Amino acid sequence: MPQLPYKVHELSVGQLSARSGAAVSALHFYESKGLISSTRTAGNQRRYSRDALRRVAFVRAAQRVGIPLAVIRDALAELPDERTPNRADWARLSEVWRSELDERISQLVELRDRLTDCIGCGCLSLEKCALSNPYDNLGEQGPGARRLRVDRSVRDPEGAQRRAGGEQQPGPALRDQPDEKDAQAAQDVQDVQDVQDEPYGQGCCPEER
Repeated sequence: MPQLPYKVHELSVGQLSARSGAAVSALHFYESKGLISSTRTAGNQRRYSRDALRRVAFVRAAQRVGIPLAVIRDALAELPDERTPNRADWARLSEVWRSELDERISQLVELRDRLTDCIGCGCLSLEKCALSNPYDNLGEQGPGARRLRVDRSVRDPEGAQRRAGGEQQPGPALRDQPDEKDAQAAQDVQDVQDVQDEPYGQGCCPEER
């Protein structure tokens, strides 16, 4: 799609889809979840403010790294609705998310670096397992990969807090505990992946409603 003219301030759903790369059905899904919003024309067609492009980009990037849509929605709720969010608004959102993103980055790095090492899962399939987890002694501490922080903290948040030596806070690991919200978030992620796989324009009526 050619770049949008500078003077265009409102986008049809087709324009938003083409410029953002998200399928029309994905945009409808985002709107149903409160991630973006639109107004209606006299002909009942959706119109999105241009800053919806940034919101959609934010949603898609966050979803790609595994952040649940419910968490994304809560973050976007910090942005003003009555005007286009400015740099200061996004800076505040970034500051709120900094600790969460740093935690996820460290978890991913740990996962990457430990793939060739014993992770305390009980498989005993690597030579290092015999040294790091002889006879699966780590299994006495609880289920899961005991040497992976992401698994250990999810399954044993109190133990993770004791090791950290501070007051327990509802951080990213605690929010990842499985419950009804997480089940819904997992379904949301699958729904988004399904609709994003659709070709551009599928499900969009001629009036681009």
